[in-house]
Amino acid sequence: MKGRSSSVPEKKPVPAAVHVALLGLLAALAIIMGYIEARIPLPLPVPGIKLGLCNIVIVFALYELGFWRALLISLVRVVVIGLLFSGPISIFYALGGALLSLIGMELLRRSGRFSVPAVSAAGGALHSIGQILVAAVLTGGTGIFRYLPVLLLTGEFCGLVIGLVDRIILHRLKRYKNQWII
Repeated sequence: MKGRSSSVPEKKPVPAAVHVALLGLLAALAIIMGYIEARIPLPLPVPGIKLGLCNIVIVFALYELGFWRALLISLVRVVVIGLLFSGPISIFYALGGALLSLIGMELLRRSGRFSVPAVSAAGGALHSIGQILVAAVLTGGTGIFRYLPVLLLTGEFCGLVIGLVDRIILHRLKRYKNQWII
């Protein structure tokens, strides 16, 4: 025991397969949420507005597993959802939004000055900005920026709702934190 109390269990290394399995489960959950979202028609006059249900998983991963694992889950999610439900060209739009959103959320999270809902709301707004920038580059036009105010408002609102859900999830899982395998 070498000076350790017998009541404190020794932490054993986690096998790589456990890490891969957890990331796979979270990616699958994000993809399922993307599928559900693809089946929910939103009767809105502006294209590109989505609830962002799969971001529940991404924000959770950002807070519990860190930036790099959240990025990996997000990349898998974007590619699979794009290929299955949206079409290959949509991958570019989703990647632009996802990358800008995740980088911005990580910077805000690291600062320690913002709540989970605030970080997620900023992520929703940044996702809209990223998608508009990609659209402007791909189309070569600037007319797409007319949609930005509406997309910013809806992205921020949906991000706030996602953040509120994540705050509840993170709070409820706090009691199990010492049992996390990763």
